[in-house]
Amino acid sequence: MTERRRHKQQVRKAFDSAADSYDRAAAVQREVCHRLATLAATTPPSGSVSRILDAGCGTGFGLDLIARAQPDAHIVALDFAPAMLARVRQNSSASTISPLCADLEALPLAAGSLDAAWSSLALQWCDPALSLAQIAHALRPGGVAWIATLGPATLWELREAFARVDEASHVIRFHPPAYWIAAAEKAGLTAVASDLEPAYALAPDLRGLLRDIKAIGAHSVGEQRRRKPLGRAAWRTLEAAYETHRRPDGQLPATYDLILLALRKQETDHD
Repeated sequence: MTERRRHKQQVRKAFDSAADSYDRAAAVQREVCHRLATLAATTPPSGSVSRILDAGCGTGFGLDLIARAQPDAHIVALDFAPAMLARVRQNSSASTISPLCADLEALPLAAGSLDAAWSSLALQWCDPALSLAQIAHALRPGGVAWIATLGPATLWELREAFARVDEASHVIRFHPPAYWIAAAEKAGLTAVASDLEPAYALAPDLRGLLRDIKAIGAHSVGEQRRRKPLGRAAWRTLEAAYETHRRPDGQLPATYDLILLALRKQETDHD
């Protein structure tokens, strides 16, 4: 528990620190929100929709997309990082949005109190079994969770390049789609739609790419991460290794192994 609590504190600190820079660097995150909105439009909950959770709302970009699709719904904008929620309060004064600082692995929501849940690039920081069980508990029967998370090939170019430099864990490893689907099924959620097309962050050079990754709070927070800056020789080695991935358009890519899932709660409530 101590190690898990320390990990959570590191994640919260990283995203609190990124609140001011997040929107300037979050091109991939905005693209993912639009993709998730497309999936959500094709997989609505059964019945009317009056209350939706944005689980891991960040600075609130997804809130507009949710509100546009469900204009009559009240949205609970939940995030673990207080600084992110401060941005939500600045960006939106709508009475239909209620900011809530809470842990996705311990949702303070009543059973069956949600018609739908939206989570874009947040659950990868959580234990899938715990977070999906919490979402399933809060969903009413027939409710739907729209999830965008990351798979194990995320930032593989960076992992491969850093392997030329040292043995530190510079890139966090995430779970494959089958793991998420199995965790969902155990929680009482059935996958009714999915999309596994990757997304790409782009920059003209490696420094810019790494700067953007850090600016959104997604840099490594693992115990085995490197704690000292790279020396000049190591940086040249890293740049040379990453250069092999340069695209014909001159940009350097960073792959986000995107997993999109629409998960429906079974009609018979077993909570």
